[in-house]
Amino acid sequence: MEVTRTENEIFLELEKLCSSPGYLHAIALLSFRDNTIKYADTMTVDDVLEQFTKERLTRTELSTLIGLACKNGLNITSISPTLSHQYIEETQTLLEEIHHAMFLPVTETSKVIDDQTGELIPFEGGAVFRESIFYSGEGAYNFQYRDLSAKKYKKDSPWFEEHKGFSVEQANEIISAIDNFQNLKLLATRNAFSTQDPETWTFLPAFTFTAEDISTLSNIDLRVVQSFIDAFTLPTKLLGSFSALDDFNASNAFPIIKTSQTEFISFQSYSLSEALYETPFFWLNADSNYKDTARKNRGDFTETFSAERLKIVFGEKNVYTNVNIYKSKKNLVGEIDVLVIYANRAIILQAKSKKLTIAARKGNDNILRDDFKKAIQDANDQAFLCAGFLLDESYKLIDNDNNELKINREFKEIYPFCIISEHYPALSFQSRQFLKSETTSTIKSTLVMDIFLLDVMTEMLQTPLYFLSYINKRTTHTNNLMSNHELQILSYHLKQNLWVENDNTIIFVEDDIGAELDLAMISRRLGAPGAKTPNGILTKFKGTHFEQIVKKIENLETPEIIDFSFLLLELSGNVIEQFNVAIAKITQLSSADGKHHDIALTFPKHSTGLSIHCNQDSLKIASDRLRALCTLRKYEQKFDSWFGICISPTANLKFGLSLSEPWENSSEMDEATKNMPKPQQHLRDGKGINFTTKVNNLRKIGRNEKCSCGSEKKYKNCCML
Repeated sequence: MEVTRTENEIFLELEKLCSSPGYLHAIALLSFRDNTIKYADTMTVDDVLEQFTKERLTRTELSTLIGLACKNGLNITSISPTLSHQYIEETQTLLEEIHHAMFLPVTETSKVIDDQTGELIPFEGGAVFRESIFYSGEGAYNFQYRDLSAKKYKKDSPWFEEHKGFSVEQANEIISAIDNFQNLKLLATRNAFSTQDPETWTFLPAFTFTAEDISTLSNIDLRVVQSFIDAFTLPTKLLGSFSALDDFNASNAFPIIKTSQTEFISFQSYSLSEALYETPFFWLNADSNYKDTARKNRGDFTETFSAERLKIVFGEKNVYTNVNIYKSKKNLVGEIDVLVIYANRAIILQAKSKKLTIAARKGNDNILRDDFKKAIQDANDQAFLCAGFLLDESYKLIDNDNNELKINREFKEIYPFCIISEHYPALSFQSRQFLKSETTSTIKSTLVMDIFLLDVMTEMLQTPLYFLSYINKRTTHTNNLMSNHELQILSYHLKQNLWVENDNTIIFVEDDIGAELDLAMISRRLGAPGAKTPNGILTKFKGTHFEQIVKKIENLETPEIIDFSFLLLELSGNVIEQFNVAIAKITQLSSADGKHHDIALTFPKHSTGLSIHCNQDSLKIASDRLRALCTLRKYEQKFDSWFGICISPTANLKFGLSLSEPWENSSEMDEATKNMPKPQQHLRDGKGINFTTKVNNLRKIGRNEKCSCGSEKKYKNCCML
């Protein structure tokens, strides 16, 4: 679309349209069309995908229409559906024109050369972020806003009761009651259409309610309900300065519209839930006698909630809060808000509570960068500094109970997390552009998120290995993945495993990939009748040898085979099927003849391999034999790493080991491996495992000679058994 008018000119025309007689009826139709999921007995992915059509307005667009419709006084004159549709067509044309006008700075920005790298910088200046901030989409589910509000303001609830006339818990229940009431009215309104003149159809009554309606449904005192409604009712005088898309739109902070002495409208359940989470911040901050307490409570909430969610994955014993780091007895050099230790991996989480200011949303480059620095960059720098201290045993770690943490400090990987408690628009895009993150071979790229993402990650990836495997992939491919929100990348991983072909690959994850994750979260948190787990990595191999071995590795929690579990969780579906076939075959053989059996598999893409050793021997005998087999295989394949697992004939994982020394040529090893049979399979897509491999022209080994597996034992006491 060619842009011939300024954004301001288009906005003024949109404002005029929104002031048209009966425009609220068009908003009601849009709200029903774009904000409700229609389903029959069971909610399906296809039902959710309706929320991703190109015609659907974003919530920020719909909020803009609501704000403009209320700005110059309400007009709820009855109009025909034909006129409503005409309003909608004109509205969507203007919104599309505004979008193109807003995007113009992005397309017209000249490419700037980076002085240090000499590379082109495609985006430069805060103005190009306006579009991504406005159209970035929802950063959380509406039920997350509602549920987390109860936790966020739990300590502030006495202030709410004293100053607002309701508790946080009551506010939560009232919003749920409004949702339920409107759902019932939407159904009744649609059913009533069958007996009405089509020219009188309107969805506006479905979004209308009274305090008495909600009090009756929620069983909460009428005065309390009225106090809540009053607190979130839009003061239209606040809309006077709403003259651009990124101006303060009071209808977001106060989503309830008063239409008479007793009747009210709430067009977007999402906005009301978000307002409960966001708006009280300003109430509390305005109370000079309480704001310091409120600020501390907000900080405590972010840390406490993050720790609670991570404990779901890693268990109570592996999660520490408020870990102080000392160089000497009195020299405090750092503090870790939340520390997770699992085997030889660690997560360092630093929490912040910072909002994106209005000036930053409008594209003020300096303020945008300053906001990002305070919200993200400072936390990132602190996390990297603390990661270095964590690796240095000269620094002491003192936990929340003033006890020194006695832990193994030889970490293979440390993952820094920067987490914020507020919705921060276009967080993923801003982090990609602004974040300056240092890394080492041990300290990985920082993963930036809000608590809503952490909530979903810990809901869907509730085991240590699946969680760590995801953040390992996500931080490894920081520069290869782009999306409007991290939720889409998580959803992509749950469906297809997060796999990037090479360093030059750039993957943009579209919003609709998140439909299955949306359905799962709605089913889990709201009880909707639908699938609670997306089809993919969590479902495809349930009940197989693959899943059983991953679970056993988690229970063992030994550093030696954590890397092996990462390898397993990175394999394609076809390769995992081959792995399951291999386990089934050698356990069948061992069960049949009571002897030990081995299989060697290689993974050329990963430059590593695996020896599976199945036997009923003692751990000492099996361990020596497996290590010898792995040593020979690693050398014969010229790999820098090799894994080995020992399983029983019932496929129970007994132990595992890994070899990671760089490959070096050895004449002695050349001799030891020259007659070794080839591995049964180079595991890759489209190839099966050859269980009929035979070794020809090998000299028969005498009973009392050293075994060819390299165990240094006599053949009769080793592989002959």
